[in-house]
Amino acid sequence: MPNIEMNTVSDTSEAPEIVVEARAWLEGGLAALREEFPSHMNPSQACRLRWNALLCDANLIALTWPEEYGGRALPIADLIAFHELCATKGAPQPINSIAHSILAPTLLQFGTAAQKARFLPGIRLGTEIWCQGYSEPGSGSDLASVKSRAVKGEAGWTLNGHKIWTTQAHLARWCFALVRTDPESQGHRGLSFMLVDMQSPGVRVCPIRQLTGEADYNEVFFENVTVPDENIVGQVGDGWRVAMAAAEFERGIYFLPRVVQLEHELGRAESLLARVSAEGSDAATYGSRLLDARDRCQVIRWRVERVVSRVAAGNTPGIDGAILKLLWSETRQMVIELQLDLLGERAAIGPGADGDYAEDASIVREFLWSRAETIVAGTSEIQRNIIAERVLGLPKDKIANAD
Repeated sequence: MPNIEMNTVSDTSEAPEIVVEARAWLEGGLAALREEFPSHMNPSQACRLRWNALLCDANLIALTWPEEYGGRALPIADLIAFHELCATKGAPQPINSIAHSILAPTLLQFGTAAQKARFLPGIRLGTEIWCQGYSEPGSGSDLASVKSRAVKGEAGWTLNGHKIWTTQAHLARWCFALVRTDPESQGHRGLSFMLVDMQSPGVRVCPIRQLTGEADYNEVFFENVTVPDENIVGQVGDGWRVAMAAAEFERGIYFLPRVVQLEHELGRAESLLARVSAEGSDAATYGSRLLDARDRCQVIRWRVERVVSRVAAGNTPGIDGAILKLLWSETRQMVIELQLDLLGERAAIGPGADGDYAEDASIVREFLWSRAETIVAGTSEIQRNIIAERVLGLPKDKIANAD
C-alpha cells in the first residue's frame, strides 16, 4: 500500500517560531494531561476542559488576536501550523473552540470596544465557556425562520424562546444567539445578535442524549430572560449580517484544526490496513478507499490554503468556508467508516469500552459521532445550496427543484 505524502504547513524547512515554542512545551503539557486522561479519552468533556486550561496557562490561545486584546498577532498560517503540531502529537480539541474560532473573530470584527474588553479576556484566560444559540425546533439550518423573540423594555430586552442542539450549553457561562427583535419582521430581517448570560434567571438547559451515550447537545429555554442593550453585537436588526459572518468563521476557521486532525486520522486507517493485510485478508478494496480518501484530503488542503489567504487579507472565509465544511464532513465520515470496517469483529464493541479495547472503542465512538458532522454548522444540503447559488449562479427555484 503506497504512502501518499501530504503537503502540509509543517513540511517547510524552517518551522514558524510558534511551532518551535509549542513543540518545546507540548511534551510536558501532554505528559501532564496523560497523567489524568489517556489518549482514548480525548473526546471527553473533562479531558477537553483540562486541555483548554493548560493551553490558556501556556499562552497558546488567541494566537492571531491583536496584541491590545491579549493576543499574539500571529498570521493565520502560524495558527494552522500550531494546530497541525497538536494533531500530530495526538492532543484533544480544547473545550472552548466555539469561542476561540467563531465568537472571538466575530467580536473583533463587529463588537464595540466595551464588548471586546468585557468578553475577550474570559475566552483567552479560559474562565468563560461559550455556546451558540442558533438552531430551533422547526428551524434547523434555516436561520431565517428563527422564532425566539426579544422585546425592548426599560431594563433592556426580555428574551423568550427555545434553542436546540446547543453544544455544551450545560457547561457554558455565555451564549451568543440569533433572536428576532422586530415582531413584525419576517425572514432574515429584524434579527439581532445577542450575548446572553446563561446564569440569568429564566435560562433552563436540558441535555439531549446522543448515540455515543454522551450529552454534549442540549435544549435551551429562555423564559423572560433580561438581556441588557450593551449585549447586542452590531446594530439592532442587523443580526443576520453578523450571524452570517460568524457562520463563515464556523465553516472556515472552526474546522481548520479538524481538517488537520483528519489528515492524521488517515494514518490510523493506514495502520489498520497494514494489520489486515498482514492477517492475509483481501485488502485491495480497502486500499482503494484509502487512496480515495487521501485524494480528497489533498483537495481539502488546497481549500484550506484559500481560506487562510482570505483570512490573512482581513476577510471572512466566504464561500470557501462552506466548501471546506462540506468536503471535511463528508470525507471524515468516509475515513472513520473505513477505520470501522477495518476493525472487523472488534467494531461490535460499544463506544464506552475500556482496558484492552479502549482504542477500538474510540473508533466506534468517532463513527457514531461523525454521523452528526454533515448536520452541524449547516447540513450538507444547505452547503450545496449555498455553493450552487453563489458559485454556480443557479437561481433559487432551480436549486429547490433539484432538492
